[in-house]
Amino acid sequence: MNMSRVKYLLFAGFFILIGTILSPILFHSFPSNQNQEKLEVLRADPNKDISSGKKQALGLEDAFQEVFESVSPSVVSIATERTIKVKSHPFHFDPFDPFNGGGSRGRKFKEHKEKQGGLGSGIILNEEGYILTNEHVIRDMEKLTVKLKNKKTYEAKLIGSDTMMDLALLKIEPTDPLTPISLGDSSKVRVGNWAIAIGAPLGYEQSFTVGVVSASARGGLDSSGLGYIQTDAAINQGNSGGPLLNIHGEVIGINRMIASQSGGSVGIGFAIPINEAKKVFEELKAHGKIKRAFLGIRLDTISEEDAKELNLPEPKGAMVAQIYEGFPAAKAGIQIMDVITKVDDVDVNTPEDLMNYVRDAKVGKKLELKILRKGKTIRTLVTTGERPN
Repeated sequence: MNMSRVKYLLFAGFFILIGTILSPILFHSFPSNQNQEKLEVLRADPNKDISSGKKQALGLEDAFQEVFESVSPSVVSIATERTIKVKSHPFHFDPFDPFNGGGSRGRKFKEHKEKQGGLGSGIILNEEGYILTNEHVIRDMEKLTVKLKNKKTYEAKLIGSDTMMDLALLKIEPTDPLTPISLGDSSKVRVGNWAIAIGAPLGYEQSFTVGVVSASARGGLDSSGLGYIQTDAAINQGNSGGPLLNIHGEVIGINRMIASQSGGSVGIGFAIPINEAKKVFEELKAHGKIKRAFLGIRLDTISEEDAKELNLPEPKGAMVAQIYEGFPAAKAGIQIMDVITKVDDVDVNTPEDLMNYVRDAKVGKKLELKILRKGKTIRTLVTTGERPN
């Protein structure tokens, strides 16, 4: 009986041992249906399950990344600094404290100096080290520091600035080769085009935002007469002076300002068309300043009500709303409520038409104006003066 039990145990143990050895081989050689499905998924073509829409989206991602990689070395951040004088009380006190000795009466305020800084963006124009940015970024600043994408910093010198166009030209002395940015043609910008901004919003350098062109020539924003490129790409403080780009990575505008009640981006940003900025850059590089023609008048648009009141056939032209004494318009006898409908051979349908024409004219040029005044047509010559900065 004992021998039979021993044989039984040996026999059972033999089969357990065989099973232990063979089971891993069998399971690995013949996978389950679930494992087989996983293997088939792994072997599948990675593009098989991607829809055409996803492929287009991935292609667009590649395009955005290509723009950033090619353009970002040409975008700089500009740190500004100046010293200001601040008046402070010689003693720190609480005016509601009964032990402050009667408040500030009889005490003199002291004056001390404080450092004040700012931040903006800019673009590298050429290998010589010329940098274009906004005039308001560097206005009244004493120290300008340009920082490249590779973290190298250079002290910058102000070559010249244009207050009306809000542009400034800086110069650095690079120790290594620079990557100039590619300039596009803003006259080809159309509503719906991609619009890409790179800059340092709120100090976050090399930030990349994307939107579209919302308007290609938004006028009436200031006295420059410019038709700004409007975009919904996020632009904030610190983006000023940085580029607005097309999908090819070409600069179509210089970011200047936003419309916002909160002070942050709400999708309404404005950029100076690059074609206008080119003219300023070239003149600043050559002369260090801008000489711009000036008539000495402020213009208003003409509404339907204005047209009826002035007996105009249609609400077109530029109405004179203010005249500055001592300047060309006043000397030529132009009057308030005059409606200018033509300058030389160019029709004036809006104030921007006249402002743009005068802005591009040379100082000292004689212009012939066609004016409607109290139902009569008058022609007069006016010689442009130099616009005060």
